[in-house]
Amino acid sequence: MGPADLKIALANLPIVSDPKVIRGMEAMDNAGVYRLTDDLALIQSVDFFTPVVDDPYAFGQIAVVNALSDVYAMGGTPVTAMNLVCFPTESMEITILKDILRGGADKMLEAKVVLLGGHSIDDVELKYGLSVTATVHPEKLLTNSGARPGDKVILTKPLGAGIISTALKAGQASQSQIATITRSMLTLNDKASALMVEAGAHACTDITGFGFIGHVSHLAQNSGVGMNINLAALPAFPGALELVRRGFCPGGLQRNREFYSGSAQFAPEVPSEAQDVLYDPQTSGGLFICVSPDKAEGLLGRLKAAGVSDAAIIGEVVSEPKGIITVR
Repeated sequence: MGPADLKIALANLPIVSDPKVIRGMEAMDNAGVYRLTDDLALIQSVDFFTPVVDDPYAFGQIAVVNALSDVYAMGGTPVTAMNLVCFPTESMEITILKDILRGGADKMLEAKVVLLGGHSIDDVELKYGLSVTATVHPEKLLTNSGARPGDKVILTKPLGAGIISTALKAGQASQSQIATITRSMLTLNDKASALMVEAGAHACTDITGFGFIGHVSHLAQNSGVGMNINLAALPAFPGALELVRRGFCPGGLQRNREFYSGSAQFAPEVPSEAQDVLYDPQTSGGLFICVSPDKAEGLLGRLKAAGVSDAAIIGEVVSEPKGIITVR
């Protein structure tokens, strides 16, 4: 399902008003948030997808990291999860499913998340993911609506994973490229989340299926701001630009471009392949953090000290043009 399909589907759903709902469907935020008490709210999210790597165990881990990412983007602490499994029992060995679930369970253990159960169906296409419940103090909640003009913006993981995954399916990605994106997709966003909350970040989103331009445009529109992005500062996976020049573009990349091109302004010197990377749908991508300029360098240093080595300050929040990402 592309962004246009999602927008149409959501537009046809009734919005039920409830004063305890802090973030609902209408916000197009990373997850839903429901207030239980003055100092406790629940974050709820769900995500599942088809394999992006060949190794079943690694796929299980990546699916869990990806599902938890929306919670971390909101400054939450994941506490429980439920497995979601679609498995082709007639065409795949059950050992593959066992490896996927083992990978997922190991990553949940690392994240200190309790698996409570789940649901599985027989399907012609393999899919795996989680529904996640997390907790957060309402006053510490981060949304995609709080960016302020003057904020510096930090990205914590490189871009281009979708392009390299597409090349992998065609047998054209190198072992080094596969290992690099796998390592990134296996990395939880928990450390980055905790550090941005500690630094008093103003807004955050994670970069996943709608690509960099898509997710950042949601944040810019909801916050009523614009974004100036420095292309030279953007981290990208080695080889992603070359692969996109060779035509390895996931289907989601073009859908993202068609839907979000009106939210992006590229300087004439920005090459088309770099633009493709910014529209590339990511799996288990990094956090895009908006933080006061006086705290940005300190946060970046703490991120790198905590092992978030690819984190970079990539631009700033501006007042105008609202909802537009300008890339130079």
